[in-house]
Amino acid sequence: MSQFNVPTREEVSENNQAIFDNLKSAVGFVPNLYATYAHSETALGDYLTLSNRKTTLSGKEKEIVNLVVSQVNDCRYCQSAHTAIGKMNGFTDEQILEIRGGEASFNDKYDALAKFVQNVTINRGKPDAAALENFFNAGYTKENLIDTLVLIGDKTISNFVHGVTQVPIDFPLAPELEPATV
Repeated sequence: MSQFNVPTREEVSENNQAIFDNLKSAVGFVPNLYATYAHSETALGDYLTLSNRKTTLSGKEKEIVNLVVSQVNDCRYCQSAHTAIGKMNGFTDEQILEIRGGEASFNDKYDALAKFVQNVTINRGKPDAAALENFFNAGYTKENLIDTLVLIGDKTISNFVHGVTQVPIDFPLAPELEPATV
């Protein structure tokens, strides 16, 4: 059994209570993973600021990064959450499974992004030269590269928080895939 409870609104600081209220208003509930950040006085607010930062990536591109990183890091919580968000961004179930596998055959630019993200995540920040070259050849810029790397870091934080805490998944469970390898 996990040592980590999912804190309720009454169990968190006043600052975090206000964030819980905003999340409930915006999303309809406080996701368990976000609530878990509230074990810290500042982590939830800091994480949401990072997660909601402006980026050159589109909503679909962000979900490609989130899905691939969560697959590589084997985070069932984030796979499930981002499967739901991916559908809200217009991806089909089949496309989401393909993306989680590090490919997007239905769109050349998305395919280069998915392959790059999988490669850089598996290789812990040291992608193969071909993956980086394909990323740029697909039309991505240096600015897009930095935004992609920041998002990989963002998602890795959440993957690690869930990996350690194992709080219950409160999204429809995403299907399991084989672990990603390059």
